Amino acid sequence: MTTSDDTLLLFRNTMRITDGHLDDFRGAIARAVEFARRHGPQLMVQTFVDEERMLAHSFQLFRDSDAVRTHWRLADPHIQEVMAHCRVEHFDVFGEPDGDVADAIRSAVGEQGSLTISPRIAGFTRFVISSPA
Repeated sequence: MTTSDDTLLLFRNTMRITDGHLDDFRGAIARAVEFARRHGPQLMVQTFVDEERMLAHSFQLFRDSDAVRTHWRLADPHIQEVMAHCRVEHFDVFGEPDGDVADAIRSAVGEQGSLTISPRIAGFTRFVISSPA
């Protein structure tokens, strides 16, 4: 039997912030996260900044690959705004995206960064994951 936990995808995106772009990066991230909070399919979004190393870490939790596709379709302008101030250094996918999503992530990360996809072994969530209304 498939449960909702079986399809969960957790993304960790480690971004190298471009020198001199920290304030612009912060603004772009704040706008992107607010858009995701109001319109996106993510179950959780959290972003952290290591100013000393000029790295940012973004965590996003999705119900499944369809939710990832919806996010990309809705948020592309915000993603582009953020990426104007950084580059992907490493992208971790925890869970098993479908082939189309995995290929799209590989293409987006490209040769500038590295990608790791780690299949889920076991786990649980303590919050309710409901279907969109």
